Parts: sequence; structure tokens; C-alpha cells
Amino acid sequence: MTNILDKILSTKAMEVDHAKSIKSIDKIKDEINQNSKPRDFIGAIKDKHQNSLPAVIAEIKKASPSKGVIRPNFNPKSIAESYELGGAACISVLTDREYFQGDSSFIEVVKNNCLLPVLRKDFIIDSYQVYESRALGADCILLIASALNLEQLKKYEYIAHDLGMAVLVEAHNAEEVEKAILLDTPLVGINNRNLKTFEVSLNTSIDLVGKIPDNRIPITESGIFSYADIKLMNDNNIFTFLVGEAFMRDENPGQSLKELIHQ
Repeated sequence: MTNILDKILSTKAMEVDHAKSIKSIDKIKDEINQNSKPRDFIGAIKDKHQNSLPAVIAEIKKASPSKGVIRPNFNPKSIAESYELGGAACISVLTDREYFQGDSSFIEVVKNNCLLPVLRKDFIIDSYQVYESRALGADCILLIASALNLEQLKKYEYIAHDLGMAVLVEAHNAEEVEKAILLDTPLVGINNRNLKTFEVSLNTSIDLVGKIPDNRIPITESGIFSYADIKLMNDNNIFTFLVGEAFMRDENPGQSLKELIHQ
């Protein structure tokens, strides 16, 4: 499974071209104007920190390219409700169809059934998708440093912030962290999963967190399955977690979340 990211990005380019042919950017901007204002994604994370609690961005994900179907009994509404009861700070919603069996409609379902801020988790390669994310109801978008050059990262961040959304910029090596911290967003994700090979190592977060300035919020992503993992990250000054698979494999994901952070 070499260079899965390139394959995903190639597919995504075709999907974006198709989306543009279906709905114009002007139509999307009209939809944005009718939306309620975004929920405070960064504030929700800071609230957990101020109460000395881990801030968990709990992910709604049916499948992945490396693991196949993770949750056959998949109901975004009940998962979102469960996460809110379980103490999540925010929710991440996978909207990529081809590789993760997600759907953009899941964002509206989640927003209508819980009060938590929502991250649109997808592979953004075009400004069209940034506007689309706000029209869908996203409160935050993901920008992947390995998929975008610095000019693109800054452009898409500017649009997102102009629309009132937060931005989570994701890196998985030192070079990408250096690029990520040139953005304004305080949210810097360290993906422990190599997006080219999909191999996972928590050492990635431990090795890279020292390169992130103190005025940013480092977020460890992928490979968090136990309280021992949480403790390891806390010991390395990481208090924010994006967790999906560990919860998705549990019949009650919110209970799984609660057990992960309250041992």
C-alpha cells in the first residue's frame, strides 16, 4: 500500500471537478449566508484544558483504506449523541466517500443532534472545498501539509478564517511541522499515521511536539487506544487527541471515550 495519499488526492481532484459542475461557487456562497454562525472549535478544546481534562476530538469514521470497514453498524446520529454524553470536546466527521465510506451529509446530521463543534475531515485541495465545508455546516476544516504547498495552506486558511471556521493543520514529519507553524491557526496536528504507507507510531508525536511553539495547541492523531497512550502524550505535553478507530470498534463509542479519559 505505497503512497496511498497520492492515490486519494488524484481521486479527490476528479471529485472536486465533478462537484463544481454540479453546483457553482456562487450557489455555495448563497448557502453559507443562510447558515448559522460556526461553533467555537478552539474554545471547546481550551475549555477542557482549563478544567484539567484531555480534549478529545472524537471521530465518526466508517472505514479506512488500511483497515477496511471499521464499524459495520454505522449511525452518525447515535454516534454523535454518544460522543457528546461521553465528554468529547469536538467531533471529527469523515466525509470522503471513495476511501473512507463517508458522506458530506453526515455533518448536518451531527450538527442537528449534538451541540459540539464539528471538524470536516477530508482531503482539501481546492478553495471550492473550503466554501463547501462552511455551507455544509463545518466549524473547522483539516488542511494536510503533505498535500498542499505553503501558498495553498495560507490561502485556504485565510478563506476558512474569513468564513468564521477554525483550521487544523496536520503534519507528520519535521519539515511539515515547520511549514504548519507558518500558519496563524493554533491547532497543529501531528499524525502518527504516515499517509504514504499508513504505518502508525506514537513516537512521531513525541519526536515532533518539541518543534511546535508554546502558543500553539499540539494535537496527536491516530494510534491512541488506551489510557497509557493518553498518559504517554500528557507526559510529553500533549493534551489534545483526535481519536477514531478505538471508539468506532466499540458498541458504545461514548462509553469507550469516557473510559479512555477517566481512568
